[in-house]
Amino acid sequence: MSRTTPCVVGINLGHDGGAALITPNVMVAIGEERLNRTRYSPGFEASLLYCLRAAGLTLADVDLVAVSGIGRTPPTRTETGLAHLGIGRERILPVDHHLSHAYTAYCISPYEEATVLVVDGGGNNNDTETYYAATPNGIERLGGNPPTRPRAGGIGATYEAFTNHFGWHEQEAGKTMALASYGDPGLYLAPLFDVVDTHVHGRLTRTHAPGVADLAERTGFDFGPYGSLGQGDLAANAAAYVQDQTERALCALATQTIAATGLPHLCFAGGVALNCVAADKIRRLPGVEGYFAPPAASDRGQALGCALYAWHRLTGDLPKRPLNSDYFGRDYTSEEIEQALRRDPRSGLVERRRTPFTWRRESDIARTAAQMIADGKIIGWFQGGSELGPRALGARSILADPRTRDSSDALNERIKHREPFRPFAPAVLADHASAWFDLDVPSPFMLLAPPVRTDHADKIAGVVHVDGTARVQTVDPAVAPAYGTLIEHFHQITGVPAVLNTSYNDREPIVETPAHALATLQACDLDAACIGDYLVERPRPPQGPATMDA
Repeated sequence: MSRTTPCVVGINLGHDGGAALITPNVMVAIGEERLNRTRYSPGFEASLLYCLRAAGLTLADVDLVAVSGIGRTPPTRTETGLAHLGIGRERILPVDHHLSHAYTAYCISPYEEATVLVVDGGGNNNDTETYYAATPNGIERLGGNPPTRPRAGGIGATYEAFTNHFGWHEQEAGKTMALASYGDPGLYLAPLFDVVDTHVHGRLTRTHAPGVADLAERTGFDFGPYGSLGQGDLAANAAAYVQDQTERALCALATQTIAATGLPHLCFAGGVALNCVAADKIRRLPGVEGYFAPPAASDRGQALGCALYAWHRLTGDLPKRPLNSDYFGRDYTSEEIEQALRRDPRSGLVERRRTPFTWRRESDIARTAAQMIADGKIIGWFQGGSELGPRALGARSILADPRTRDSSDALNERIKHREPFRPFAPAVLADHASAWFDLDVPSPFMLLAPPVRTDHADKIAGVVHVDGTARVQTVDPAVAPAYGTLIEHFHQITGVPAVLNTSYNDREPIVETPAHALATLQACDLDAACIGDYLVERPRPPQGPATMDA
């Protein structure tokens, strides 16, 4: 790379660590967990090497490395740990955690001017809610939560605390959101938050499960026992309470911040932006003229935000790269896929459970996959570069028939081993979305949960949640050709323009490589996997001998 061609890297040192790399023609990013197979993993070394190799570059080609983390302050140049890689201090740029979120939200949004709202469990300097005015001239912080208010009083920290009270990792807030639909929020009358102007004041005074226990003691509310794992009415009611109060606080906060900036387009980031039920309410607010949240809204997007910030600082140009897909990973060649299928050690294949399989190359993998799904098969779908965010969007997915609950029940019990109250998502052809869902905008990143239209709900029973909503992904075949073609074929076969979509994993990070895809196929109860153009099938169980009536 020539000296006149800029190249920047972003790194996240906190949980959900990872790296991103940007040049004029390349934007690649990945989370560390996808490579080391440890959920929510910190670290960046494997991710950084991945990005450099994908771009065909070395560290010597990198002009600037921007780094963020969590804690009282952004990491110092010394604390980044980059010196041992030969990266001098002059090439290291610490970034505020919430500012990195703001760059992710705005720079890949479709808006020239926007209010940027960041809400998460906590960043630097006790930040939990901040807001910015974003224009082509820059991203200016205008306010946030009072710095003297405890982090426990933030929206994200409160949601994390209830999630932890139920016995789950605080990063598993999606389970709380799913459970909430089964409960009654009206059983607890005291509000969890006050929103005064643009400031949030929550009722919790301690983080994690002890904060919920303390709140219960002060209010007399019964949130159920610690570690219930969502079992029982008390847990469902408590989840409904924190979800309802979070929605109210976020809607008030969005309204107030837009009033403060005077910019009616809203870009929303931070882990709380993944709450698709709340997001669908926020986007419908009277003062919101446009809504965008990045697919990697949580700390999985920190490295990307850092890289975008570094680009701005290096070149003086605020990068605007509107996003229509979340495919930030690299492609894998047919040779690399066949290495895994032939169990070549160079593929990195680690077979947690060695089982037989057959494979062959298909001339039309999308048509083959659509027919298998229509026939009731559950398949892995591995195509192109991987998604950066936590939601599989047709690059690293497991796909099934959405028409009955049989597929969703089988997924929960046999393959994903998830709690039965957690729903699965529909991936619907964009041109058909409004006819099947109360949705008048694209939802390519599965970040909205609109109601399912009642005249179609029984036709896609496997993806309708108990509250009548669905976490929709709209699919444009021009953006995701193989995925879109598969759904078009399924539509032709069944009359339903959608498939059931979930992430290609089983209690582990989403698969990244062909070897990961093959190992997961063997380790769980998938019927087959489509890896590039290759169909990989597990043998059918032997049929018993034919019998004759006496």
